[in-house]
Amino acid sequence: MIMKGRVVQFRRSIKRIHERHFILDLDAKTRDEAGKFVGKKVTWKSPAGKEIVGKIASAHGNKGMVRAIFEKGLPGQARNDEVEVA
Repeated sequence: MIMKGRVVQFRRSIKRIHERHFILDLDAKTRDEAGKFVGKKVTWKSPAGKEIVGKIASAHGNKGMVRAIFEKGLPGQARNDEVEVA
């Protein structure tokens, strides 16, 4: 089953941005629901047709967000774009 999600932001702190880590919104409402996605494959498709693949590493916060680690960093234009979770 393939479902859609949305790229929210880079994983970041005050001084550092983790280029390969992204926060995703998969329409989960709680941390427990988000935990069910851990280990699943995530794919982002560029407008040119290139695909960048990643994996969901953990839940992020208590509102259902997840943290995904991609093979390569996504471009800044990927924010608010759709991703596919398989």
